[in-house]
Parts: sequence; structure tokens; C-alpha cells
Amino acid sequence: MHVDHGLQPESARWAASARARARRLRVPCTIVRIRVAPRRGESLEAVARRERYRALTAQLEPGEALLTAHTQDDQLETLLLALMRGSGARGLAAMGARSALAGHALLRPLLPVARSQLERYVRARALSWSEDPSNRDERFDRNYLRRQVLPRLRARWPAAAALASRSAAHLAGAQALLEALGRRGAALAADGAALRVSVLRGMPLPERRNVLRHWIGARGLPMPDQRRLREIAGPMLEARADASPCVQWQGAELRRHDDRLMAVTPAVPERLEPGAAKGSDWNWRERSWLALAGGAALGLIADRHGDVDLGSLPCPLRVDFRHGGERLHGTHGRLPLKDLLQSRGIAPWERVSVPLLRDRGRIVAVADLWLDAAYRASGRSGVRRGRLRWRQPSIGGR
Repeated sequence: MHVDHGLQPESARWAASARARARRLRVPCTIVRIRVAPRRGESLEAVARRERYRALTAQLEPGEALLTAHTQDDQLETLLLALMRGSGARGLAAMGARSALAGHALLRPLLPVARSQLERYVRARALSWSEDPSNRDERFDRNYLRRQVLPRLRARWPAAAALASRSAAHLAGAQALLEALGRRGAALAADGAALRVSVLRGMPLPERRNVLRHWIGARGLPMPDQRRLREIAGPMLEARADASPCVQWQGAELRRHDDRLMAVTPAVPERLEPGAAKGSDWNWRERSWLALAGGAALGLIADRHGDVDLGSLPCPLRVDFRHGGERLHGTHGRLPLKDLLQSRGIAPWERVSVPLLRDRGRIVAVADLWLDAAYRASGRSGVRRGRLRWRQPSIGGR
């Protein structure tokens, strides 16, 4: 595969050259064209790399692996860049000979090979290659290292690349151990998709931070910077149980409710689609499942042990969301909806996404948390029964 970033005037010629080489080798060649458009504050290098791997991954079939030609010198550059970013063990482990890439294997078979060895091999066999002129642009950090720093390092320490690769391998081993410990600690503190604050607070601070890093990564969220991680592991977990603190960063936020730490991306109110709070009519006889905003769904399924009397339940039902002040018709008077949600452990910021089922304005059911007694299946035989099911997105956690 050849990725055309469209960043150089000659990029189309390079793509044609790659296709011609593949034709001579009698192998197929896929040209993938991408658009690299960094937002304000983003690095062109980082965005190009992200979009390149996204495009390459999209071309892979199940069971296929992606091979790249990273060399030992690339490893040294990656390690030095990680040092300049103040990275931890994960970043300093640099590149592995084999790593995961969106469910596929990413293989780097030339990682033990020096770039000079590769160049000698190519020249000895009169092979052609394309040279990107942007590799000479020292405004890019990697090029500056390659052209200004590495020659001086090698002049003093000729084996610099091999030594750096050895250090990266040691750090990769340490990172694997940290991940195993983080996985074990997260399992110990797990409460569904959330973590129990009381368990985290019983851990030493370094272990607590490691567990949080693992858990945040497992939720598919971007990693917070060190300042926010310190805030999460310290003040956020040490706050009063009724404080409901929140820590946000680009693409994610953590919220605490009582003894539970939950991750959302982004905040639940922002996930609701425009107009979701206006509600919709649900003909549950024709559609057993109703899609809701943010990837949630509400279902009414036949179940001979269910608590819903399908014969008495109105159809269609109006499905909308909480606005504040709603009351439910309970056996002992009218119950504030807020009290029900609080008793069921629904965090304050999650309550806006709890679906309400209404018949002519009266609340018939609250998701699968509460059902009006008038529509409960009685003990007599012959009653058609059903059960409400509320599916929530996998990120977060009730």
C-alpha cells in the first residue's frame, strides 16, 4: 500500500512510481489518498501519522498484518522524541517489533537493522526509491534530530542506535509489568464499568495512578496529562462523597458520584442529539427496540416472567427525558422522580439521559427502573407479560 498525503507537489509521481514497482514485482498495489488538515495547535507530523495509520488500517482484511520499514535509527529518534516530551515508560518503550493496531498486528521486521545497512543493501542491488524533500525540513522535530543531533551522538557513541534499542526493550518489559499490575488493580476496584473510590484510596499513590492509567486506556479514552492525572488520583478521590467532582480534558472526562468513579466521552448532556429531549412516539408492538441518543436503546420484549402487563399497556407510548420537577404515581402518593433516580444510584449528570415513557402526559415507566403499578402484570394466568430493557453506551457505567 502507498499513502499519498498530498503534502508535496511530487506526491502523485511517487504514487505512480510505487504502482510501477509493484507491477514489476507482480504484486497488487493500493494507492490510498488522505487529507491532512491539522487543527490549531496540532502538529502536522502527528496528524499525518494518525491519518496514515487510520487509512492503512481501513484497508486491512481480517487476519492480515501491516508491515512497515522502521529501522534501528527510527527507534533512536522515537526514543529521543519521547524523552523531549517527558514521556513515561510507555512512550520510552518506543516501537515494538510487534504491536497491536486496531485489531491487527503491526510488524516492524527491520527494527534491528541500521539505516546505513538498509541503504547499502538498496544501492548494492540498484533499487530505486523516492526521497521526500520534507525530510530536509528541520522545522520538524524528527528531521532536526536526524540531521543535527544524531550525527554528533554517533560521532561520540557509534553504537547509539543499538544501545537505545536495548534500553527501549528494557522499558517495554517494565511497561508490560505495569500493564499487568494495572489490569489486576482495575479488576479489584471494578464496579461494572466504573471503579470503586474506596478501593482506589486504599492503594499506594503510585499504584493508584497506574491503575487509573490502565482503566482510562481500557475505556478507549485519550490519556490525561500528568497534572490532571495527579488531580484525579489525589483531590478527586479524596473529596467528600457528596462533592461530585469532575476532571475534564480533550475528548474525555471523569466524574465521581458517591463511591464510584465513572468515565464518559464526552459528557452525557453533550451526547444527546438535537431535539432528543423533545421525545418521540414509540409503537412498541411494531418495534420492540427504540434507538435513543448517544448510542442507548430502549426495548420492550416478551417475557413470561416479566412484570409488564402487555394487555393493559397503552400503545404508542411517548418517550422523552427529564426536565425537572416530574413526579411518579406511587402506591403511597406521588414520588419525586429525582428521589427515584437518586435511590437507584443514577449520577446527577446521567439523569438527563434516562428515558421516560408517558401516556397522555402521565409517566408510565422510567426506563427499566420503575413501572406504574397500574400496568404491572398480576398473578393471574393468561396475562401477556413483557419486560423493559434499557441499554446504555459502553463508556460510563451504571
